[in-house]
Amino acid sequence: MPTVTRSRTVPRGRQEIWELVSDPWQLPRWWPHVERVEEATPETWTTVMLSSRGRAIRADHTRTASEEPERLEWRQELDESPFERVFSEIVTEISLEPDGHDATRVELKTVRKLRGRSRFGGIVARRAARRQLDAALDGLGEALGEANW
Repeated sequence: MPTVTRSRTVPRGRQEIWELVSDPWQLPRWWPHVERVEEATPETWTTVMLSSRGRAIRADHTRTASEEPERLEWRQELDESPFERVFSEIVTEISLEPDGHDATRVELKTVRKLRGRSRFGGIVARRAARRQLDAALDGLGEALGEANW
């Protein structure tokens, strides 16, 4: 599956946004469907999400790159997870670029490589990735007090 990228400009400085996005404990404030974070360190963390049926789903993540306050990347650990059957790789990247005086262009990018027969669902997977990244940008705006950005 090709990379899916979504971006917006928010009237906040990079450092303020960096402090929110680089702290795994803050994910429930802005990342879609994350109810809580467990066992977080700056390098690894576990998110707990709720399925549409109300079932808790755990996902482990590892930070793979960090260039303060410009770029952050993490990989979802798929081995022995409910996502292992569908995906062979899920990587998420956040880039923060200055955009004028005291504004920042926030770009979210994800690569999701499908496994086995799931490879034929690329269109559906791309659409789901776009929805997730748009919801994350909405959540980020709300967490920063910018609901209509």
